[in-house]
Amino acid sequence: MPTLIGKKAPAFRTKAVIDGGKIVDNFSLDQFIDKKYVVLFFYTKDFSGICPSELYDFQERIDEFKSRGVEVIGCSTDSEESHQAFLNLEKENGGIKGVTYPIISDNTKTICSNYGTLAGDYELDEENQLVATGPMISFRGLFLIDKKGVVQHQLINHFTIVRDVKEVLRVVDALKYFEEKGEFCPISK
Repeated sequence: MPTLIGKKAPAFRTKAVIDGGKIVDNFSLDQFIDKKYVVLFFYTKDFSGICPSELYDFQERIDEFKSRGVEVIGCSTDSEESHQAFLNLEKENGGIKGVTYPIISDNTKTICSNYGTLAGDYELDEENQLVATGPMISFRGLFLIDKKGVVQHQLINHFTIVRDVKEVLRVVDALKYFEEKGEFCPISK
C-alpha cells in the first residue's frame, strides 16, 4: 500500500471501549479534527503475549501525550467485547486492566485495510465465497495525525517488533516544534 504521509487520514466510525471499559457505538476520528493530534496505533490481538507490555507503556506515558494535546487510540481486529474483557483482566493474567485510552474495534478489518496494516488477504474460492489467506490481524502500525486530520508520520512493523513509546513522543515533539517555529527540529528535541 502506498504511504499515507501528507494525506487525509482514512475516516472511520466504529465501536470502541473508552474510559477503561465503557463500550460506545460511534467512535470516530472526526471528533478530534481541529482539536487534538492523534496517535493511532494498531496492535496484533487482544490476549497476545507481547501486546500487554506495549499497551501499558502507552498508558504509563498517557499524561505526557495529554500535555502535548495528543489523543492516543489503540486498534486491533478484535471485537469490542474482546477489548472489554482484555481491559478487565489484570496485567499478571495477561490483561491490560488500568488502560484508559480508547481502544477501537476493527472487526470488519476495514480500518486496518485502509491504513495498510492488515496482514493477510481475501480471495474468492471456486464457489464465489470469500476466503481469508493469512492471519487477518494487524501488523504493528502507528500513525501521527495532525489537528487537520493529515497523516504526518507512519510506521508499520511486523508483529514481533514492538514500538518505542519514547520515540513516539519525540516524533510528536518534532512535529509540534516545526509547526510552532517553522524550522526543522534538532535531533535531540
